Amino acid sequence: MLRYLTAGESHGPQLTAIVEGLPANLPLSTEKINHQLWRRQQGYGRGGRMKIETDQVAIGSGVRFGHTLGTPVTLVVANRDWNNWESRMSVQGEPPSDLETVTKPRPGHADLAGAIKYDQQDIRNVLERASARNTATLVAIGSAARQLLEQFAIHVYSHVVEIGGIHAGDVSGTIEEIAERAEQSQVRVANSDKEAEIIELIKRTRKEGNSLGGVFEVIVTGVPIGLGSYSMPDRRLDSRLAGALVGIQAIKGVEIGMGFAAARRPGSEVHDEIFYSKEQGYWRDSNGAGGIEGGISNGQPIVVRAAMKPIPTLYQPLQSVDMQTKEPFAASIERSDVVAVPAAAVVGEAVAAWVIASAFLEKFGGDSLQEIQANYQNYMSMVAKR
Repeated sequence: MLRYLTAGESHGPQLTAIVEGLPANLPLSTEKINHQLWRRQQGYGRGGRMKIETDQVAIGSGVRFGHTLGTPVTLVVANRDWNNWESRMSVQGEPPSDLETVTKPRPGHADLAGAIKYDQQDIRNVLERASARNTATLVAIGSAARQLLEQFAIHVYSHVVEIGGIHAGDVSGTIEEIAERAEQSQVRVANSDKEAEIIELIKRTRKEGNSLGGVFEVIVTGVPIGLGSYSMPDRRLDSRLAGALVGIQAIKGVEIGMGFAAARRPGSEVHDEIFYSKEQGYWRDSNGAGGIEGGISNGQPIVVRAAMKPIPTLYQPLQSVDMQTKEPFAASIERSDVVAVPAAAVVGEAVAAWVIASAFLEKFGGDSLQEIQANYQNYMSMVAKR
């Protein structure tokens, strides 16, 4: 079973992830993990924190000479901003006399509910862990998962569908071409005609002290038929993907394939007809299901979209209440982004890779990469004969 545990605060010394279940002999490159961490930090509209941090991973266990040992892998991303916060975030000792506590919760954040749940007088004890800074560990573990998937020609891509109500429009080309155009865009849109319009909106929004949300799409290619199961709700591949994506900070909605549009069309315009030829085997000429039927991958590209709400920190803050005095106040301001949808798309790739890799190992699992490859080849040979 593939599983992970993460720890760390936004302004603490480091972010840590422990990954268990990666097979032995898997090539695991820190350079590839660092590239994904770099991608997470890009995108027009990011805040000042991205100018401080240059995320780099350090592997503390489970890897020797670039290959996994089959034992837990520890991934550490240091917080460079810790140097500026050490006295205020110290693990030991007493708080400094000039420590400013955060008592004005931000609407839309975990501040108020978290402070009440964990009985905290200083909201910083909540917001540090709730911060989207912690998605760096998700990207690191997702990179490990995608390095496993790449051994089996399974690839993960993303692009932004809309930001602040401006839709990127229809895009043409192969999945790889769409992803490449998105990679070259400051806002990860595959339609260059819309990029300037979106950037102008972000500029206006920054001046207004406001924030923006949007929608991104993740596409996974090369997934074989048979991952997931219809037998139990928690084993369905679509339910697992939806849960993982909603687990990303600020994600409030997920749709797979045609998604909500399917509810507004008749069945004849929704379901993907099945064809067969000796050369291709079973095939479809549409993908309204988004690559998943009955909770099981059907061999088509997996397509999932996620809706991200605007970031809760506003430089023209909304009304709130001071938790100490109960008096009305403007909410606290933390250093933040105007929009983080392009970065969230990269995080979405990571969690999708993790879910697919987990389901992949459940079906083809073994203790070494070579054992998994043998199981996979045997299954694919069987599928080819059906």
